[in-house]
Amino acid sequence: MKAAFYTLGCKVNQYETEYMAELLERAGFEIVKPSEEADYYIINSCTVTATADQKTRQNVRKFKRKHPKSVVVLTGCMPQAFPEQANSMQEADIVLSNKSNDCILDLINRYNCDKNRIVDIELHKSGDEFKPCNITRFSERIRAFVKIEDGCDRFCSYCIIPTSRGRVRSKDPKELKKEIKTLGENGIKEIVLVGINLSSYGKGFDYNIVDAVKICAEDKNIMRVRLGSLEPDHITGKIIDELAKIDKFCPQFHISLQSGCNKTLKDMNRHYTAEEYKELCDNLKAAFSDCTLTTDVMVGFNDENEDDFSESKAFVKEIGFQKVHTFPYSERKGTAASRKGDNVPKSVKEKRAAEMIKLTDSMREEYMNSIVGSEVTVLFENAVANGIYQGYTKNYIPVRVECDSDIIGKELSVTLKNYDIANDLLIASL
Repeated sequence: MKAAFYTLGCKVNQYETEYMAELLERAGFEIVKPSEEADYYIINSCTVTATADQKTRQNVRKFKRKHPKSVVVLTGCMPQAFPEQANSMQEADIVLSNKSNDCILDLINRYNCDKNRIVDIELHKSGDEFKPCNITRFSERIRAFVKIEDGCDRFCSYCIIPTSRGRVRSKDPKELKKEIKTLGENGIKEIVLVGINLSSYGKGFDYNIVDAVKICAEDKNIMRVRLGSLEPDHITGKIIDELAKIDKFCPQFHISLQSGCNKTLKDMNRHYTAEEYKELCDNLKAAFSDCTLTTDVMVGFNDENEDDFSESKAFVKEIGFQKVHTFPYSERKGTAASRKGDNVPKSVKEKRAAEMIKLTDSMREEYMNSIVGSEVTVLFENAVANGIYQGYTKNYIPVRVECDSDIIGKELSVTLKNYDIANDLLIASL
């Protein structure tokens, strides 16, 4: 039997796809690419925006249309948050929730017994524990995403995530240590710790995100440890000081901003002010001389006027992010913000997004050119062509070099020569 996975969304979803793929492999399935012929097509969905839902529906229909005799499985955040919509997608033969990803094999076996459509969506509830899950490798890469946290307690007014992911819960440090040991023994060199609200790791227990980083750094086979997306109000001075003591820790911080305007932040029910966010960035720059700061910015949120947008844009420029993901507000039914409607016209959102992208692209170009000539250390991950290898610096700058020998998995010193703006990476020499 052959199974193919198509994954939408965040690094947590990518980890969960790897987890489900390993469950099926151990049961004798061959995992193939979604472009290949398969007996099962599993769509692991995202629901963070309406566009994500649209992509989920399109792909469920596409795989069923192209492979009518195959079994189409829908899982992930979309059926978890919107079970009725998921149920209505008749092209999906099996529908389950991300809470039940560990049951995928049982559901496939059930379906094979009687060929009756299965919709099995278990809702999140208060008091849920972190479900055991682990992986042994990561899609033949040397860098692995490792999920250590799930759920969110923040209830930002625009966000459906608490519904699609439940409340904060954390992986037991002992289980994490076992997983890291296995990954290291199987050739993984870099760990990226990920979660839905990663900086909440350990909430309610006597451990936190620093402990997770230390567990990874203590493994002899792991060369680097990196953090996924973070929320700003959980990163204390003590945490920063402790992270700065860990040699293998990579000083790249993706800290969700959403807006640089205090009025908008309050409307979003974010738990910090622009001033507090800036203080955090200043503290990180002071603790890590080579740190990079990246973020997400939303434009066109409810009641955002031109002055609010200008304030947000000025703040983004003031921080001087190395990279910014900009996106327009997308109303999600079931959130607090949806009760107000979506009152910023689409054309205005598009205009503001274009302005923000133009600004942040220029900031990116200026930064990349500013480090040309530097000598940096790169962990090479893959060959993009014959004799051309790509990897990342510790602060997550993509770099390419030419080399006659295989350097995948090696950490080497290189000199940055020029910025390739078309591919958004730096060309270097050994």
